[in-house]
Amino acid sequence: MSRVRIVQVVGARPQFIKLAPVSRALRAHPQVSELIVHTGQHYDPQLSQVFFQELSIPEPAVNLEVGSGAHGQQTATMLAKLEHYLQAQQPQAVIVYGDTNSTLAGALAAAKLRIPVAHVEAGLRSFNRAMPEELNRVATDHLADLLLAPTAAAVTNLAAEGLQSRTLLVGDVMYDALLANVALARHRSQAVERLGLATAPFGLVTVHRAESTTAGALATLLPLLEQASRLVPLVFPLHPRTRDAIRGALPAWQPPATLRIVAPLGPLDMLSVTEAAAVVLTDSGGLQKEAFMLGRPCVTLRAETEWVETVSSGANKLVGQDQAAALAAVREALARPAEFKRTTAAAAGALYGQGRAAEHCVSAVLRLGPAA
Repeated sequence: MSRVRIVQVVGARPQFIKLAPVSRALRAHPQVSELIVHTGQHYDPQLSQVFFQELSIPEPAVNLEVGSGAHGQQTATMLAKLEHYLQAQQPQAVIVYGDTNSTLAGALAAAKLRIPVAHVEAGLRSFNRAMPEELNRVATDHLADLLLAPTAAAVTNLAAEGLQSRTLLVGDVMYDALLANVALARHRSQAVERLGLATAPFGLVTVHRAESTTAGALATLLPLLEQASRLVPLVFPLHPRTRDAIRGALPAWQPPATLRIVAPLGPLDMLSVTEAAAVVLTDSGGLQKEAFMLGRPCVTLRAETEWVETVSSGANKLVGQDQAAALAAVREALARPAEFKRTTAAAAGALYGQGRAAEHCVSAVLRLGPAA
């Protein structure tokens, strides 16, 4: 049996979660040799190493150790290192995930070497070109040979750009991951108890995007969170980027007792805390969706989202950085917890593929021929 060498390029926390079910599906095929390339885009142990450990992901074949930096510099460094690695390995296909600089660099390096590229989570659009993630996902979709779309809305977006012939609706690997990991989180994680969150309602906050961590954005968002924490106590796992931005822009800022800052959480702890939260406030695309899948109401601190179905269901409110809108959305979430749980939990499977997206992705990748 001839061996099939597949390279998977990842570099950031959300990509590790998406990688886990696809990696398991690849390992079910004995003819496949899986090579995981970690670009090193996220290098803090709580944003990287813990994900490989808790989600049983094989160790990367290589860590490019690119680290942080300006978008152009970071992407260019990844591109050069990935080109060298792919030339040496000569894989049959390269799989990239999501919308980070690692995604774009992996797709571009492979496309230039005429190695077939598969994009997992293709077709998402916020229609906001000011977001680096939007530029990455659009460019990657136009470079890739196989567009693995998570939702019908993503398929529609790709068709509008003339990419329907490369598109396959497979479902969402994040739903696969959640189904596999939520039982583990319930069994293994003690985060809710450890953080003292088990006895009263609380909200979960994450803020990490570049547009949320400028001095001007933080001057608006931090008072918003302070006010929201007066409605329900908030726990805030602080991303290193956000921590450093606050230190640089607002060094004197001190959160009130109702807004509790904690270190970043591992994937199982984060899932456990999300499931227990009364409301989620976030600028993260992945957490919007996980909250939806778990039946938790979400208040998104952005003006748009690529996960439009979470909004149309009523479970996710887009408030941008508008304090009044955010507080109104939190009040609504706290008033109707059972309704959110009922309306979202049943819808998730139908929308996101019943937990078999990774299998569909791998079957499609193994059918890929040489790049056109």
